[in-house]
Amino acid sequence: MAEQKQQDTASALKDIISHAKEYGFVFPSSEIYDGLQAVYDYGQNGVELKNNLKTLWWKAMTMLNDNVVGIDASIFMHPLTWKASGHVDSFNDPMIDNKDSKKRYRADQLLEARAEQYEAEGTPEKGKALLQEMAKFLDAGELDGIRQLIIDENIKCPISGTLNWTEVRQFNLMFSTQVGAVSEDASLIYLRPETAQGIFVNFLNVQKSGRMKIPFGIAQIGKAFRNEIVARNFIFRMREFEQMEMQFFVRPGTEMEWYNNWKETRLKFHKAIGLPAENLKFHDHEKLAHYANAAVDIEYKFPFGFKEMEGIHSRTDFDLGAHQTLSKKKQQYFDPELDENGKPYGNYVPFVVETSVGADRLFLAILCNAYTNETTGEGENLKERTFLKFHPAVAPIKAAVLPLVKKDGLAEKAQDIFHSLKRSFNTTYDDGGAIGKRYTRQDLIGTPFCIAVDYQTMEDETVTIRHRDSMEQERVHISELREKIGNAVSMERVFEQL
Repeated sequence: MAEQKQQDTASALKDIISHAKEYGFVFPSSEIYDGLQAVYDYGQNGVELKNNLKTLWWKAMTMLNDNVVGIDASIFMHPLTWKASGHVDSFNDPMIDNKDSKKRYRADQLLEARAEQYEAEGTPEKGKALLQEMAKFLDAGELDGIRQLIIDENIKCPISGTLNWTEVRQFNLMFSTQVGAVSEDASLIYLRPETAQGIFVNFLNVQKSGRMKIPFGIAQIGKAFRNEIVARNFIFRMREFEQMEMQFFVRPGTEMEWYNNWKETRLKFHKAIGLPAENLKFHDHEKLAHYANAAVDIEYKFPFGFKEMEGIHSRTDFDLGAHQTLSKKKQQYFDPELDENGKPYGNYVPFVVETSVGADRLFLAILCNAYTNETTGEGENLKERTFLKFHPAVAPIKAAVLPLVKKDGLAEKAQDIFHSLKRSFNTTYDDGGAIGKRYTRQDLIGTPFCIAVDYQTMEDETVTIRHRDSMEQERVHISELREKIGNAVSMERVFEQL
């Protein structure tokens, strides 16, 4: 019987990082020049996995919802966009340095870690009170109070072990550059720190050209950039990352109904792609962003603890209202329907409910969840096995065709099968080494099905399908492969659960 070992320690993350590099999922960026901190490249298997996740999200949003459409906005935007959104004035993190270790930390994360410690020790009320006190100081801009909280809580630098802290300072996270041919004439411009504003400034363009009626949503997948000073935990926090966001425009007064609806819808999505319910939870925000009247995170239990993977926010009419004020162009919707009193709704600035998931964080959650160490057999036959237990719909490669040997026409037969399947789903061919080692190679990249071509194939046109998770084998006719495997790996298996 197989016994699976849970990967829930700090050492597990190191194993996953090592596995990701060795098997073509994630590489350190420009590694031959010693890399660049908090920047990573997706390898040949990683890009397939990430693209599958993005496609699933995109179709779940735009194909399964009749009132959600997509756009692809530019990374560069007029700098006043970020003035209206509040990023120029308030997109800051409170940073603190330890004078002895010379290391810099986010002050709010130090306090949040202490609150998590209280919860683990069985005194969650102490943690909640600490977070409420922190939120009060941050809202008031009282950074001295934040520093005093760190000292009062006896939070020491993990490197130096001392309380020798500097003052807390705010650090703006936006990358800036210049646009223009001549530097003297160039204008200051920003790399977007989020993708949402590209949706907001195109609200009326989409609404009018698509004749959209409220409620409706606009979805987008795109790169965003933040000058994170404290970037850690592999691809969880990076300076260049990808967001999958949907802004849902609603009548004022109905936002909480839609907020709760999208909370449950998004949680259901994560379960459908293979993340277990016990490793997911909601975390309501103690401190709300300046644009929100409600906010919740969907957290996943990474090897380093429960952390945010997706945020659902009720953004009120802040964004459209701010752009209307600064641009002096109306961002209003004319609603011809009647309210419960028989009066027309007329013109109004819509409220917005946002769902925003980090593609890289979702990728990491799926990879961590899939990474499985298993003990099989008993006594002298005891064996350790490592494999990636991906949902078949997200696996980078769906099937591998493996001839038992390369002679007697088996390789040619396997090639024919490979070419007949590769147009239907991502298929690979491998004839190098013993077939047992080839099975192991496919397990390590998460391929759900291996198709073995042997001498019996030459006699009756049947092959053996080996299932990754159970290692069970079944004999099927070649003519059945496309339908049988295609059905199992189809994204429809995910959509059926939504």
